[in-house]
Amino acid sequence: MAIEFSERISRIPVYPAAEGYAERAPKVRLASNESPWPPLPAVVEAINRALPNLNRYPDPTNSQLKQRLSERYGVPVARIAIGNGSCDLLLAAGDALLEPGAELVYAWPSFSVYPHLPAASGARAVTVPLDALERHDLQAMLREINVATRLVIVCNPNNPTSTALSLAEIADFVDEVPHHVCVILDEAYCEFNLLEDPDASIGLLDRHPNLVLLRTFSKVYGLCGLRVGFALCGSEEMPRVLDQVRQPFFCNLAAQAAAVEALRHQDAVTERVTRTIAERISVDERLRALGLQPAESQANFCWVPFGGEDPERAAEREAEVMRGLQERGVLVRAGSALGKAGALRVTYGTTDENAIFLAALEEVL
Repeated sequence: MAIEFSERISRIPVYPAAEGYAERAPKVRLASNESPWPPLPAVVEAINRALPNLNRYPDPTNSQLKQRLSERYGVPVARIAIGNGSCDLLLAAGDALLEPGAELVYAWPSFSVYPHLPAASGARAVTVPLDALERHDLQAMLREINVATRLVIVCNPNNPTSTALSLAEIADFVDEVPHHVCVILDEAYCEFNLLEDPDASIGLLDRHPNLVLLRTFSKVYGLCGLRVGFALCGSEEMPRVLDQVRQPFFCNLAAQAAAVEALRHQDAVTERVTRTIAERISVDERLRALGLQPAESQANFCWVPFGGEDPERAAEREAEVMRGLQERGVLVRAGSALGKAGALRVTYGTTDENAIFLAALEEVL
């Protein structure tokens, strides 16, 4: 007799992780929006200093990391939550806020973890299409909010389409969301956003207790291998609730040490952002020279739709290009795996990696 699993298991989608991690290293890996540069030497040293203490549990309160984040962002320690990556915090928010009869509103396509929240909780997902420029349609999202809505998620810049909205648009949106609805502003890529200062949104927290800013050390700090995320919250209640629904010791010893040290090197972070943006400008120009029209990126990756064709042909072209790039040792992401067929999502790598990708793409096209 087969084991019986919970009914919700049939509802939860499998996260579309990029392929190639278990294989011999490809020439270029531009599929997961990782930093092309390794952690700073000082961060590696901090990790090494933590390793002799692996026989002990990590600080369950993440006190030192929270204190450093409080100093960095000006948010009280009691309003900061730490997670095993930002995904951990998203899933915890779903666990804490959602249940059968409740509703969750988010744009689509957007981050692939969002569908897990309603599937796991039994809540109803309300997905709102992006606008013609591949951005969130905030007015359409507002129209979907009702008394059953518990959570609204806005990904800015949006993954996978790389687009972003201005702070003024976000602020107006949050002003109109009812106070009973939690708003998560997922800012995993905010440091790459040139529309305004990445820290500008923090000013919204004191006005909106229902707001959560979700951020990560995975991208700009280059620590995705250690999984450290954090939430800056408008209330003290949210971090308490998030911790209540999770297992203890969710942020490991090495991850805490690495994140604390990484925060000491903001100049290096700024320099890496500058290099990424230089590559963004260069790659997007060369994509346009190939006859493609990438979305207006404010992230460390680009979204390249195969427009001007019917959806079926665009999907076919996506598959052809993906296959050709893989044959040439270049890994990118297919739009079909991320919610919208007929496109590619490509991380900006080093100058050399980007040159290999573009040469391979030109051959395939």
